[in-house]
Amino acid sequence: MNDGAIRTGTAGWVFEPWRGTFFPDGLVQKKELAYASSRLGTIEINATFRANQKPESFAKWAGEARDGFVFSIKGPQLITHIKRLKNCEQELANFFASGPLALGSKLGPFIWQLPPNVGYNPEVLSTFLKLLPRNMADYVALAGKADERLKSAPFLATDGVGAIRHAIEMRNASFDVPEVNALLGEYNVARVIADTAENPSRALTADFAYCRLQGPPRGDGYKDADIADWAATAKAWAADGKDVFAYFVHEDKLHAPANAIALRQAAGISLPGD
Repeated sequence: MNDGAIRTGTAGWVFEPWRGTFFPDGLVQKKELAYASSRLGTIEINATFRANQKPESFAKWAGEARDGFVFSIKGPQLITHIKRLKNCEQELANFFASGPLALGSKLGPFIWQLPPNVGYNPEVLSTFLKLLPRNMADYVALAGKADERLKSAPFLATDGVGAIRHAIEMRNASFDVPEVNALLGEYNVARVIADTAENPSRALTADFAYCRLQGPPRGDGYKDADIADWAATAKAWAADGKDVFAYFVHEDKLHAPANAIALRQAAGISLPGD
């Protein structure tokens, strides 16, 4: 069994306070993604949360990032926050047809982030998980159902695309029951590991790990000991054959790139920007 890959990164890459801290002084904005990809292993694309993007945008991002880099893609708020996972097959079709496949080999997992006021409904969650494509044939079949609301022609080319993966972040306590993890395991969907006081669990429900690190639970930012602990955890998962995606997000966004680089280096991974 081969070891899994460990990728560390941030949520998004456009953040003004990073200019002069993470990004070198004088670096033009159009080169920020290329620079970020030289230091990080992965980045969440957040623009897809607000609205569907176009194939040209995905292709542009893929072209700017270095070889070996991977993007994850946040699912639309129309599905997670407005439809609340209900009756959303058409919205899923339009989203998947909107161009994520244009990332090619740089397409990583899809991340579905539920609002805190969405609770566990077994039928709703099961139906949603069943709709999610788990292989390329299912993906193309669902995306092929896109309708006239899609503002560009459906993008269905699959060149270079690898595994189709999904992770879901559930921020309501009603999901903290064993049957939810069992259901996610049935569909090989990763339960997001948040590393917060409310959600400290590091349980894995898929053949990969997806972490959106927002803590640590004590609330004072990540220290060297925390980074070392996460590096040990990530290496153990990778040794078990699981790919690991670890993003530093939200509360400590200013230090997110430095934390991601520190975790990568603590895990023994070097990149061209080192």
